[in-house]
Amino acid sequence: MAERLKIDFSNIAAMPEIVSSVAEFLFSKNCDNILNDKRYSVFPGFCDVHVHFREPGFSYKEDMKTGTMAAARGGYTAVCTMPNLNPVPDSVEHLEAQLDVIRSSGIIDVYPYGAITVGEIGKELSDMDGMAENVIAFSDDGKGVQSDDMMREAMEKAKALGKMIVAHCEDNSLLHGGYIHDGVYAKEHGHAGICSESEWRQIERDLKLAKETGCAYHVCHISTKESVEIIRKAKNDGVDVTCETAPHYLVMDDSDLKEDGKFKMNPPLRSKEDRLALIEGIKDGTIDIIATDHAPHSAEEKSKGLKGSAFGIVGIETAFPVLYTKLVKEKVISLEKLLELIVINPRKRFDIPMGNDFTIWDLNEKFTVDPEEFLSKGKATPFEGMKLQGRCMLTVHDGRVVYRK
Repeated sequence: MAERLKIDFSNIAAMPEIVSSVAEFLFSKNCDNILNDKRYSVFPGFCDVHVHFREPGFSYKEDMKTGTMAAARGGYTAVCTMPNLNPVPDSVEHLEAQLDVIRSSGIIDVYPYGAITVGEIGKELSDMDGMAENVIAFSDDGKGVQSDDMMREAMEKAKALGKMIVAHCEDNSLLHGGYIHDGVYAKEHGHAGICSESEWRQIERDLKLAKETGCAYHVCHISTKESVEIIRKAKNDGVDVTCETAPHYLVMDDSDLKEDGKFKMNPPLRSKEDRLALIEGIKDGTIDIIATDHAPHSAEEKSKGLKGSAFGIVGIETAFPVLYTKLVKEKVISLEKLLELIVINPRKRFDIPMGNDFTIWDLNEKFTVDPEEFLSKGKATPFEGMKLQGRCMLTVHDGRVVYRK
């Protein structure tokens, strides 16, 4: 076996510590039918700090099994699940309902968020003390915490517990019923727009609070040029802040919109100027992480156009091919930089161990995105029909094969 295996270890774009575990695994399994020439690249298991796996409460959209299977197909071996569930994980009892599902059905590492406030309503703090040891951080994702005093109280508590606040930043007073970006497309097609200020204004508020309290703070899915600049300045000012954006904000803008629910997400696709500012943000290190915000819905919920469809798209199975094709192949960023954004930085910021995890890709294989091939229950993606390059061949988590093409 050892003599027949022809994996080229110079092709491992990875942290050095995984090389020995990859070698040990490959020489103990009959993998030479996959790894028989230099076409294949081995990467550390990817890490997504922002997913919605919908269970408990909304398993018709996604469940823990299908969500983690989809993640493994995308090369991910660790994910952090957002708390907009039923019940909302705002107490030890409610969190346990999610932990039971993770233990019974998850095939990769799943780290749950605890809610910041009870029911994510923003009126009173959740049982942060009780949940702290079993959650990755605290977030009211899907909703911005509207009260300054409530966010300050949450940051003070999180600081005392050694936990991070992870914020969906959205000022409800500035939404005005909008559902796509308040830009050219919205005006030309008569749609209600979401202004950029609804995002950056709350980021600005939170960064002031983070500086005052000393709380570790992470901003979800930033989409505007103003957000990039505000965070850049805060980092230079010594605030303990990191942030993420998502693949769709880096490769699409509102000029790509169509009258279809698969183009509706929150925050929305912004302008070309915003997209270019985000790219500069990942280049200069202002943006630390790329997360998918994988948010599945039923076909019916996504069939009502831009106005009536639910917010959210799926993305965990296409993230790496999209980013590799549109950013690395186009020489926008290097492959090493991409791995920094989807492996090293998320694991470092959220203290998520690497483990015996790796994923093997054929970076030469070309394909067209077909949602019917997805393992996720969700099929709504703006990348449908896009021609991409790079296929996942194998994903190994904790020494076990969790996906094999």
